[in-house]
Amino acid sequence: MALSLAAIIVLGLIFKWFFEKIKLPGILGMLFLGILIGPFGFNIINSDLMNVSSDLRKIALIVILLRAGLGISKKTLVSVGKSAFKMSFIPDIIEGFSVALFSVIIFKFSFIQGGILGFIIAAVSPAVVVPGMLDLISKGKGQKKSVPTIIIAGASVDDVVSITIFSTFLGLYGGSSVNIPLKIIEIPFSIVFGIIIGIISGLFLVFMFKKHSIRDTKKVLYILAISIFMTSLEDVLKSHFQIASLIGVMAMGFIILEKAPQRANNIAKKLEKIWVFAEIMLFVLVGAQVNVNVVLNSGLKGLLLILIGLIFRSVGVLIALIGSGLNTKEKIFSVVAYIPKATVQAAIGAIPFSMGVAGGDIMLAVAVLAIIVTAPIGAFGIKILGEKFLD
Repeated sequence: MALSLAAIIVLGLIFKWFFEKIKLPGILGMLFLGILIGPFGFNIINSDLMNVSSDLRKIALIVILLRAGLGISKKTLVSVGKSAFKMSFIPDIIEGFSVALFSVIIFKFSFIQGGILGFIIAAVSPAVVVPGMLDLISKGKGQKKSVPTIIIAGASVDDVVSITIFSTFLGLYGGSSVNIPLKIIEIPFSIVFGIIIGIISGLFLVFMFKKHSIRDTKKVLYILAISIFMTSLEDVLKSHFQIASLIGVMAMGFIILEKAPQRANNIAKKLEKIWVFAEIMLFVLVGAQVNVNVVLNSGLKGLLLILIGLIFRSVGVLIALIGSGLNTKEKIFSVVAYIPKATVQAAIGAIPFSMGVAGGDIMLAVAVLAIIVTAPIGAFGIKILGEKFLD
């Protein structure tokens, strides 16, 4: 496993450098590397490492969301709150249900099967979106109207909406008793509960850091450990109640920034260094989940369905941004920034197939195809349009 880890680090750095050298996002290089050396490519990555890849990807995602939380001030969050709120569910719901309807026509699915697939596909990827937005923030792009912050906040909640509705359709397919109104109510409650846990954790950490003299490196370890506990709590309780733990992670960073700004800045610098390693692990291991052979099974029909979903998602983004004050270029950028799919699709794409859902193999194939098509386009679009369209 250690040899595989070394190979991922060295090759990840090389592929990232090479892609950036030819003016492409480094993310693409790492995703491509993962596909090449993963179990469905040359199978270089040790199977033990693949077994723990979901945990490693989760830790990497925690790092980037902590960085996001530590970079969003109260003033900025208040100014973008309404737009971020609409961006968190309108595009997702419009895309999910459009895919559900069109999959009935294209794949001859029932509406419930279509709903399962629709909300696998609908989730946007914070793993691709958030690093791109933080890069733009560091360059001062889009800061006047806080465009990157709107997208970070919206994309982080988007996943909660997708996973909750996906679970509802999966329950309906299995014939289990699903209280749909309760599930709908559960979404805002899971977000609020996640935020509350994050705020409490943040206040505890601020108190501890002020009470005791702790090195910044140890502070980062405490924050990472508590973040992992929060996400693990979500895993334990998810069969009974959904907790938006990743929102809680961002909320914890936000509270630390509000209550101890100097300490927050020092912690953010440490996390930026950790991200050099975490980024490689995240995107190489996401790429390693991609089975190109499975993609071929979905063919042009799968590609058509993804394209239809993206068109409806784009309409949803434009609807969500009504009254936001963003100009045409900023709205076009926001549409492109909401394209990438990767994390959720890699995590739940295979669940229907493993549970014996009819058409589960097609759902898996379309989920994998969505990663291959949208992650590169989204990453490239964020980089290029962010430079050109944001002030």
